[in-house]
Amino acid sequence: MKRYGHGLVLGKFYPPHAGHHHLVRTAADRCERLTVLVCASSVESIPLRERVHWMEEVHQDVRVVGAVDDIPVDLDDPAVWDAHMAVFREAVTRPVDAVFTSEPYGDELARRFGAEHICVDLDRTLFPVSGTAVRKDPVGCWDFLEKPARAWLTRRVVVLGAESTGTTTMARALAEHYQRRGGPWSGTRWVPECGRDYSAGKLASLREKWPEAQWEDVEFTSDEFPVIARRQNRRENRAARSGSPVLFCDTDSFATTVWHERYIGGRNPLVDEIADRVTHHLWLLTDHEGVAFEDDGLRDGEELRPWMTQRFRDELTRTGRTFVELTGPHEQRLATAVAAVDALIDEGWDLADPLPTPCGRGGTPMPERR
Repeated sequence: MKRYGHGLVLGKFYPPHAGHHHLVRTAADRCERLTVLVCASSVESIPLRERVHWMEEVHQDVRVVGAVDDIPVDLDDPAVWDAHMAVFREAVTRPVDAVFTSEPYGDELARRFGAEHICVDLDRTLFPVSGTAVRKDPVGCWDFLEKPARAWLTRRVVVLGAESTGTTTMARALAEHYQRRGGPWSGTRWVPECGRDYSAGKLASLREKWPEAQWEDVEFTSDEFPVIARRQNRRENRAARSGSPVLFCDTDSFATTVWHERYIGGRNPLVDEIADRVTHHLWLLTDHEGVAFEDDGLRDGEELRPWMTQRFRDELTRTGRTFVELTGPHEQRLATAVAAVDALIDEGWDLADPLPTPCGRGGTPMPERR
């Protein structure tokens, strides 16, 4: 099989899927060096830098570059071709020996690069998926996505509330509910509360020095809360890469801002900043009413539960976060939560279409598969 010095794979990768990755791996096997050019338009919902990073992670042995290409597609217009090629050549300055595509336009693209065209799986028999299909139905295409794309597309749902209001019970119950749906949902995960593990560690460390120590003897500093918030974000990011299209979180870094008020008083701007670094899509607030307080050795704030519930409610409202309150017995709360999550999923992902192909000029649409 002929090998090439420098190969090129070009596409939108919006988002990258199994067909894209097969194309890149095939090209990498046949080239001494391979460049993957990610072209994104400014109207698209997934930022160019994200797609470049995703491709770099999955294909660590190739060079990945990005370019903004806001030129409409018209394969029958030489002037449009020239404009696209100017973008391509600015991003890929090294001579190209082979262009690998799964598209009918590959011959012309390769000719303009002065290269040979290698067509890979033109009929999409190995991986029957397209970028259009993924954007329209991420759930149905979930098995065709790699970890970084999954993490970005995962809908993150947070269960938060005052002490002993059932956040852990609810997060676990929701994960089990969606796991039972099977298919892409079978891998649904929930993320435990990092602050609780951190607190247990502080108490254990104190007892090494003072065996009789109790929870009320543990003291926090403001500087510890950014540490907790960052760890919570990292836990979520790891879980989102290997789960289903929905991830349930037992509290989040946003909730840590209120826990800071509860233990320290006032706000820590750094915690607020960390909370805004991760995108969540829905919050489920567990009401304290009707839930018995259980002292498990890491709680001492039964009298503060009404205040905390209200603080969560106020902060969720002030920051414009979408939330639903869970009240009543557990079965009622679970039913309310499932209905809210289903509504979130039914809304879809609302990913913008790529730039349209000009109409009325005989333009042939560039295939969306790659």
